[in-house]
Amino acid sequence: MIYNERDLRQAQALDIAQKMCVAARTAPKGKGVDIVECAVLDGDEQETLACAMEAIGKERGHRFFLRDAGCVRQSLAVVLVGTRAKAQGLNCGRCGFATCGEKPASVPCEVNAVDVGIALGAAAAKAADYRVDTRIMFSAGVAAEHLGLLGEDVGQVYAIPVSISSKSPLFDRG
Repeated sequence: MIYNERDLRQAQALDIAQKMCVAARTAPKGKGVDIVECAVLDGDEQETLACAMEAIGKERGHRFFLRDAGCVRQSLAVVLVGTRAKAQGLNCGRCGFATCGEKPASVPCEVNAVDVGIALGAAAAKAADYRVDTRIMFSAGVAAEHLGLLGEDVGQVYAIPVSISSKSPLFDRG
């Protein structure tokens, strides 16, 4: 049997996206507490994400949301990474408040934010291992968070579209 590479791209992108989630999950955590959440989107959910990006971009006047929505549509899958809100009880002051008890619920714990960054780096590195095109997107993460795609209590969401093509729609764009 002959398998044309073009016919395998979607399955390969999903497989790699799943491996990116494994890398994000196993990435080191600042205090060793696992508060990172990950998921993979494709198909209808990916289109829903792109539509939400356009709506938010128009509402806020951020043209890059509209541009990035096109990139999400051209990708084969999207990895989402975010964090459940949990003050780590370190009273480190890195959030701008002297103690975790003084920190308002609307202010993210800095340790959680760093954990998301480490998880994103691990996921992007795994994608690089397979030489697929990716780009970490704030815009798609905001839309995913708005839609509650990782859960209502998950914030600081970022997205990583995954593309397998001869020209990257994530960087070779107008």
